[in-house]
Amino acid sequence: MSFPWAKQYEPRAPLMKYLDEKLPLPRLAYNAIGAGYPVPRNLNYFWNFGVLAGAALLIQIVTGVALAMNYAANGTVAFDSVERIMRDVNAGWFLRYAHANGASMFLAVVYIHIGRGLYYGSYKAPREMVWLLGVTIFLLMMATAFMGYVLPWGQMSFWGAQVITGFFSAIPVVGETLRIWLLGGFAPDNSALNRFFSLHYLLPFVTAGVVILKIWALHIPGSSNPTGVEVKGPQDTVPFHPYYTAKDGVGLGVFMLIFALLIFFSPNLLGHPDNYIPANPLSTPAHIVPEWYFLPFYAILKSFTVDFILPAKLWGVLAMFGSILLLFFLPWIDTSPVRSANFRPAVRWGLLVLLFAILLLGYVGGAEASARNVILGQIATAIYFGYFLVYLPIVSRLERPRPMPNSITDAVLARHGGTSPARTAAVA
Repeated sequence: MSFPWAKQYEPRAPLMKYLDEKLPLPRLAYNAIGAGYPVPRNLNYFWNFGVLAGAALLIQIVTGVALAMNYAANGTVAFDSVERIMRDVNAGWFLRYAHANGASMFLAVVYIHIGRGLYYGSYKAPREMVWLLGVTIFLLMMATAFMGYVLPWGQMSFWGAQVITGFFSAIPVVGETLRIWLLGGFAPDNSALNRFFSLHYLLPFVTAGVVILKIWALHIPGSSNPTGVEVKGPQDTVPFHPYYTAKDGVGLGVFMLIFALLIFFSPNLLGHPDNYIPANPLSTPAHIVPEWYFLPFYAILKSFTVDFILPAKLWGVLAMFGSILLLFFLPWIDTSPVRSANFRPAVRWGLLVLLFAILLLGYVGGAEASARNVILGQIATAIYFGYFLVYLPIVSRLERPRPMPNSITDAVLARHGGTSPARTAAVA
């Protein structure tokens, strides 16, 4: 979106004028994250999580490149090379813990970022492409995280790879062939480890490229905001710098504090102790579980126990992948013209139930597969898909939203005790 009132970049020093003429990178930065980019004046701290996700990605790339210099992608020495990093490489323990816990921090930030998008309707027009690129980034992150979990070549790494790649064998006709092709053999070994390492190293840079596309796509319509009302004039915006650079700086400081506490005081809190045991194909762990950020999807996979037309295992695989792919269609599933759940009470309650279902799936994914837990997982899975495929389409057609402010400025003034805003029931 073009904002005619945005402050234009005006280089003054001779060097900056020359650079602006030949390679206008300062102008690009100024218009992307500086005073040349006006943003809605009412963004809350949930809008910090996009910047935090970018910071987490940068941390992962830097620490990952450093770790790759000392890692050996060979089944006979991979585990020992990780131990050498921890014990003999200067600051190797810090790099390894920063990278391992950085993955958890990255996924936690992204989950909150997705939750913000669901609540405030950030997936709606004219920002569909921003949402679609965001879901693409999420898929790339999941693939990268899975392959990274395999690299330490501990018991959970090996058996996690065995279980996850085993899902592909559920695909009719070509499933087993596809699994062998992915692994480079009949079981995880040197070939699989080399392939996973190569892709784990490559995909973060692909992700960074998609992040650039997402930022580009975001700057066309401009940022969304908690009211869901579009910007109408200069009174509704403030320059990104210094207002939101300062606000993002506060959020980044809190993020780094939590990150530091995790690294220095409890670095193995989110890991599994079995992964400090070298991979042994002849000894299956009593309870194979993925990392915490995969647990809801793992629970969906385990929720299908009865063959119906298709094998239960195939239903589970389709549901697991479908639970993510469903997000691609969200801009067209929710047809309501109102964006923010602040003005949609039925959607707000639905999202609370959805959050409960996701937390329940996380619990079930990490628990033993007892009859009780399987039933809980099936109920939570039904709620998850029911919200997107049944509840949201019906509510978006039948709901009666609360009155909305005429503009962002009216909403801000009303919240801070200003003149009572005129209100309307339709989106501006």
